[in-house]
Amino acid sequence: MAVLILDPELAGRLITDPEIRRPTDRDEVWEGLLVMPPSPNTEHQRLVSRVNSALSAVVDWDRGDQVVPGGNVSDRSVGWIGNYRIPDVLVCLAGGLARDLGTHWVGGPDVAVEIVSPGEDPRAKLDFYASVGTRELLVLDRDPWALELYQLAVGRLGLAGRSDAATPAVLASVVLPLTFQLRDGTPRPTIHIAHTTTGQTWTA
Repeated sequence: MAVLILDPELAGRLITDPEIRRPTDRDEVWEGLLVMPPSPNTEHQRLVSRVNSALSAVVDWDRGDQVVPGGNVSDRSVGWIGNYRIPDVLVCLAGGLARDLGTHWVGGPDVAVEIVSPGEDPRAKLDFYASVGTRELLVLDRDPWALELYQLAVGRLGLAGRSDAATPAVLASVVLPLTFQLRDGTPRPTIHIAHTTTGQTWTA
């Protein structure tokens, strides 16, 4: 269900007034258009937690690398509230493009993860993520289950590989020493994450 708000005053309040925002606080603004995604269910939250843990284990926190479960990503320092996206997990490496301004990140994360909820399509964010220099985007679909890995090349995020039930391909990150694979399981498929050097594995 989509909602079109024709009252500019109400639209402005929804964008800027935290008192009338939904408690999930996952709303995004796409060039002035308020986009309100579905609230994450418990499965979504568990996936965020487990993927975040795996990515956190392979970065260098002492160097200044950061892994965050959600965060505002914008293309501007001032007036950022008019254009930002919120990936479910973002990895910002020391020396990368992303700058932490406290309220939001300016510039693309090195890796962003989007977990798809009913009614949304994070692939609509590909152009934005590419424009801010996001190096990789991992999309986790749940209906049907699949993984898609997009990598930045020549100014666009192109599909580098897909892993699903029919073709459980291993997708290799070029940013982190990790691979991702969808594996059949009960009651649902699982995401197998492996360290390319140590062999350590995580399951989401």
